[in-house]
Amino acid sequence: VKIISGIQSPSEGEIFCAGLGVALRSPHDAGHAGIQTVYQDLALCDNLDTVQNLFLGRELHNPWYLGRRLQRGAMEARAREILASLDVKIRDVSNPISSLSGGQRQSVAICRSILSDPRIVLLDEPTAALGVAQRKQVLALIDRLRGQGRAVVVVSHDLGDVQQVADRVVVLRLGRKVAEVSRGGYTREDLIGAITGVMDAATLASTRDFRGDLHV
Repeated sequence: VKIISGIQSPSEGEIFCAGLGVALRSPHDAGHAGIQTVYQDLALCDNLDTVQNLFLGRELHNPWYLGRRLQRGAMEARAREILASLDVKIRDVSNPISSLSGGQRQSVAICRSILSDPRIVLLDEPTAALGVAQRKQVLALIDRLRGQGRAVVVVSHDLGDVQQVADRVVVLRLGRKVAEVSRGGYTREDLIGAITGVMDAATLASTRDFRGDLHV
């Protein structure tokens, strides 16, 4: 996650985005390549409202000759547009983030990631610590992101969520890729076997693609 996000440099290998080699030396580089990341801790400020969190660090201002005041109206309109595009329901965007449910907070973090219209959205454990209803809300949001033509990479340990939303599953074990399977080409037992190492390479190779480069 940190390498794709541009926070940490890889020790070896290459990264390709849309067929072109990219050097992701910083989060700015990742953003320029069309990659945005939503971390597990969400990085939201509880004392700020939805609009302020969406535009945190990217606030809209009037020109300097008008005093560089915040364009609250424009930011609120854009926030409502982004929320509506993903069918996210928040009654009052001026209420503090601390007043929202876990699912709504996750939705705000995801909406913030698409402000720059990225091609790839990386979600780190997006359903962790969520209840059943909130989990369904976030999984539906992932489907809507995919419907917008974005590539969504979900890092998750919840196999139920993985089977529900993933078109393709890559299993990493001890830092190495051990399996890559497409929707309908695996069972839950296959994934558990690959994760735990119970299913050996020969068994995986007989019916599945595994090892090699990781393609997003």
